[in-house]
Amino acid sequence: MPGLNALGSQLRRGDGEDPEGFTVLANVTSITGPEMERETVDVTSHDSPGGWMEFVGGLKDGGEVEIEFNYDPSEPTHAVLQEDFDAARPRTYQVVFPDPDQHAWQFQAILTNLSAEMPHDDKIEGEMTLKVTGKPELTTVNGDA
Repeated sequence: MPGLNALGSQLRRGDGEDPEGFTVLANVTSITGPEMERETVDVTSHDSPGGWMEFVGGLKDGGEVEIEFNYDPSEPTHAVLQEDFDAARPRTYQVVFPDPDQHAWQFQAILTNLSAEMPHDDKIEGEMTLKVTGKPELTTVNGDA
C-alpha cells in the first residue's frame, strides 16, 4: 500500500458546544503529533533472571501537538487563538488526515505556546503548541468542517 500525501491535513478547533462543531485553522503549513509517550516502572528484583532489568508499563502521556501556520492576525481562526492561550480549561481539537475516510486524532488540549516570527525577508509565521490532556482518540470525522 502506498503512503498518503500529507497535503490537505487539517487542524480543527472545537467550539465547546453540544454537539461540538469544529472550525479549520487557516493556512496551516505543518502539524506534528500527537507525540504520545509511556513511562516505564522498574520492577527489577534481586532474583530477576540473568541480572537483567525488568519493566512494566506505567502512566501514558498524550504528548504535544505542534502547528506551524502562515500567521495573519486579521484571519478569524487566528484571532481566537489568544482566547485559547488565556483559557485554563482544555478545548477539543482534531488533527484530520487527508485520507478518504477522514481519520483524525481527537483530543482535549491546552494551548501552551503561541508565537509569531516576522523576518524582514520572509512571510509572517505562527507557531503553537497544544498540550494533550487525557487520551487522544483515533476516529473518523465528518468532512464538513
